[in-house]
Amino acid sequence: MSFHVVLVEPEIPPNTGNVIRLCANTGCTLHLVHPLGFNLSEPQLRRAGMDYAEIATVRQHPNWAACKTNLIESAVTRLFALTTKGTRGPASADFLANDALIFGCETRGLAPELMAEIAPENRLRLPMVNVPGNRSLNLSNTVAVVVYEAWRQIGYVGSV
Repeated sequence: MSFHVVLVEPEIPPNTGNVIRLCANTGCTLHLVHPLGFNLSEPQLRRAGMDYAEIATVRQHPNWAACKTNLIESAVTRLFALTTKGTRGPASADFLANDALIFGCETRGLAPELMAEIAPENRLRLPMVNVPGNRSLNLSNTVAVVVYEAWRQIGYVGSV
């Protein structure tokens, strides 16, 4: 068992395609929370990762409440939110198999109401160099960094 990756209202097809491919190759379950900023049949999405959709576990949810219910039913261990407003880096979190890693949309991040549901110590951020105008890393890159750190912490369970 690996992790649950949650993309809340993703907007850019290639980012989601890359995350589908990442989840297929790491054994993570991907949760897509609507509304999506694209159609799942868009060419950019297919090129980036939909050929992996057959081997990835992808669940779609109409909203965050439905996703959260599904996560609870899936016996998710804990919820971690990735945000530029996080208080610590992923390397300092002690990840467990079946944790959920929650990422917001590319332009707005996670809504304050959703963030309020996440324990402050589980609000994580990736460290970055302090450069004027620097906002954050690309969504799919952020997901990859965090998934691999979490997976490393549990000994790359299930890898070949």
